[in-house]
Amino acid sequence: QVQFVESGGGLVQPGGSLTLSCAVSGIGFRTYAMGWYRQAPGKQRELVAGISSGGSTNYADSVKGRFTISRDNAKKTVYLQMNSLKPKDTAVYYCKRGLQITSIDYWGQGTPVTVSS
Repeated sequence: QVQFVESGGGLVQPGGSLTLSCAVSGIGFRTYAMGWYRQAPGKQRELVAGISSGGSTNYADSVKGRFTISRDNAKKTVYLQMNSLKPKDTAVYYCKRGLQITSIDYWGQGTPVTVSS
């Protein structure tokens, strides 16, 4: 059974930090690219950050310098460290797997992040 267990979302004040986790089971992980997308109300889903199987990373311009993506192949988990959060970062964050950073074959269920005072 394929499972993407996402955690770490919640409510945080502007300027605060959160770390999202996505633990994968039932499918391959090590040889695939992983990534995080987000979808704000009324907007299209967008790529936030991606990490290749070799560890190369890619970030949306809006989060460069604030967010860091990493992976632990032994735990089959991908992380998104989010610092200096802004209200515009409010969205549902989705974990994904794909052959490349921009390709997708599986989605997680999403975890909501709300940045508000």
